[in-house]
Amino acid sequence: MEITEIKSQLSIANVLHYYGLKPDKNNKMCCPFHEDKTPSMQIYYKTQTAYCFSSNCKTHGKSMDVIDFIMHKENLSKHEAIKKAEEILNPGSGNQEISKEKFLNNMFQYFRNAISNSKPAKKYLEKRNLDNSILEIGYNSGQFHHGERKTEELLRQALEVGLLQDKGQINSRTGEKGYSPFAKWCICFALRNQKNEVTGLYFRSILNDDKAKHYYLKNRSGIYPNYPKSDTKKLILTEAIIDCASLLQIKEIRDNYSLISCFGTNGLNEEILNTIKELPELEEIIFCFDQDKAGKGAVKKYAELLKQECKSVTLSVVEVPNNDINETLQLHDETIFVELLNNRKDIFLSTETIKVTEAEPRAEPKTAIDFLEQKNLLQNLNQLIEKAGIIGEENSRLLLFLITISYLNKSPLHGIVQGSSGSGKTHIISRIADLMPQEDVLRFTRITESSLYNWGEFDLFQKIIIIEDLDGLKEDALYALREFISNQVLRSSVTIKDKKGNNKSSHKIVKGQFSSLSATTKGETYEDNMNRSFIVAINESEEQTRKIIDYQNLKNAGMIHRDNEQKAISFIQKLVKNLKCYEVVNPYAMELQLPDKVKNKRRLNEMVQSIIKQITILNQYQRKQTDDGKLITEIEDLEQGIEILFESIILKIDELDGSLRQFLEKLKKRFEQREFNRFEAMEYTGFKKSQLQVYLNELVRLEYLKQKGFVNKGFTYKIGYSDDIGKVRQELKDHFHKIIERLKTKNK
Repeated sequence: MEITEIKSQLSIANVLHYYGLKPDKNNKMCCPFHEDKTPSMQIYYKTQTAYCFSSNCKTHGKSMDVIDFIMHKENLSKHEAIKKAEEILNPGSGNQEISKEKFLNNMFQYFRNAISNSKPAKKYLEKRNLDNSILEIGYNSGQFHHGERKTEELLRQALEVGLLQDKGQINSRTGEKGYSPFAKWCICFALRNQKNEVTGLYFRSILNDDKAKHYYLKNRSGIYPNYPKSDTKKLILTEAIIDCASLLQIKEIRDNYSLISCFGTNGLNEEILNTIKELPELEEIIFCFDQDKAGKGAVKKYAELLKQECKSVTLSVVEVPNNDINETLQLHDETIFVELLNNRKDIFLSTETIKVTEAEPRAEPKTAIDFLEQKNLLQNLNQLIEKAGIIGEENSRLLLFLITISYLNKSPLHGIVQGSSGSGKTHIISRIADLMPQEDVLRFTRITESSLYNWGEFDLFQKIIIIEDLDGLKEDALYALREFISNQVLRSSVTIKDKKGNNKSSHKIVKGQFSSLSATTKGETYEDNMNRSFIVAINESEEQTRKIIDYQNLKNAGMIHRDNEQKAISFIQKLVKNLKCYEVVNPYAMELQLPDKVKNKRRLNEMVQSIIKQITILNQYQRKQTDDGKLITEIEDLEQGIEILFESIILKIDELDGSLRQFLEKLKKRFEQREFNRFEAMEYTGFKKSQLQVYLNELVRLEYLKQKGFVNKGFTYKIGYSDDIGKVRQELKDHFHKIIERLKTKNK
């Protein structure tokens, strides 16, 4: 390759990653070419160069390109640096035969360099709290055998180790063989032998495909992260490689323990066992396995094995508060692991720690867990939400909370809050969003027609979207939102420019596993969106207004401290972080039948079942599990779900939306027996002229009001149709009450 070609393809970022160097947020770093305690090297990504400002540096006064950087880093000649740059750029290049270990090492370095160019991979690592500036992690985009990187030697060795698979097909256009890359779209970890050479690769899918998450090259050999040093005294065994990587990030653990990852609950293989047996100074083996039934069973099995093989070694176990190490790292500060290790238990002095029981999360001696374990959880949570500043709306605020926390599930939920202008609909969805981990919340005042299509593939994955004003969205944006709600993905054909500047068509995918809350003054306008969402009507009664005003006055009088609100918000955020996603089994699902009067019965039935599922998940610290770890719904969950959803179901039955129904009921209370004009209606209801006229016109259109008179002389109105919504409500309550009582009687 020509020097200009190398420089055009090999970025300074790739070179820095190859050598494990990472600039700070200002693109500065300690210079690797001299003793440097404060960052004196500046990286210029625009020009793909580096410059050291220290006069103590041998490179001072010289701007270095990628070739110069490699030359100084490895003390090479210019020619040797060019060859090294080609190796970094094209692992396995050239036709010279190299060893399997050397080839895998080159490929792993290539995969490591690819991390910086992959937004989905970086997003996945961020989600799993894995820091690739500390850890050696790669990413396989499946492109390593394309373009100039493609040589006969690369193809031969990639086929030999299993990185490529021969599809047995010939490309009709080029006449070339077709190959399928192994473990495409996976992050990658290296397995090493005793010489610290790469002898195997482990891949983990970033797509969370339940059918295929883990991949190993054929004839797997090697240990992650490496063979422990011969003077190892304390060895930690983890169940999975990502768990081991999570612990490797913690300096205190790296400094005081050696680590080895097993390959799953049946993965303490012969190579690992022999390695452990050959450690002459080993004093203790510490199991850090998952807290499910399989993990506890594996600890019991391997503890018995190691007791026979390593008779003088102490065997202990760490019980993590969440399902596994990585999940615990996501939900807690890393210092928790130091505390957990200090509190580890000797397995054979405490048989209780390895007793295989149902997969119930262990009670953690922390306030958040204690709160989630208590009876009457929803009632206590509702009171806590009020302390966080959401006044009144008791069932509505609980429903919105349950909808919002569904964002980590495979089938998240969506809510639309409807109310008149100034009723507080935007306030309530904003305050509910405040109760969630803020790194997962995206707030929008406006969404343009194409903006949802332009997000990255995983940018909206496991997020909470707050739309402050649904009325501001045009039809194309509403359509995109509907597609996300129904299918959790947007697919579009777009035009992009290739490397030569030519336009070409491409397929763009945005995955949208998110929950959402939206606010609107209108209802009927968004019928398609509302059919797919839970509808919550703002309580616009005088009683609710009085509650809010009293709370505002108490705050202004200094009788309610803002600090108490913030404490409640922070505590609820901790509760959310301690909730895990479970599959749910509802043994009473067939018994729960909706009345025939309900509109869109199919969708509403699914919504009712979804809320019951969310209540079961919220009660996870109190619910039993099936043998395969699914939570089991109890009758109490059904009862609470129906109570919370009652008003939303009424709105599905009612022809009128929430605020229009409340307006009509006010008019009926005062004017059922006589005619009235708009001034009387304005004085009684408190609505402003413009909003009042909209409601009056809508009720006339739907024939609930009769209008008399002329434009120039003014109109009068009379109740035209007085439906008995109270009777409908009572019939619905009786319907659900009979179902619950029948279930309770059957299960006594």
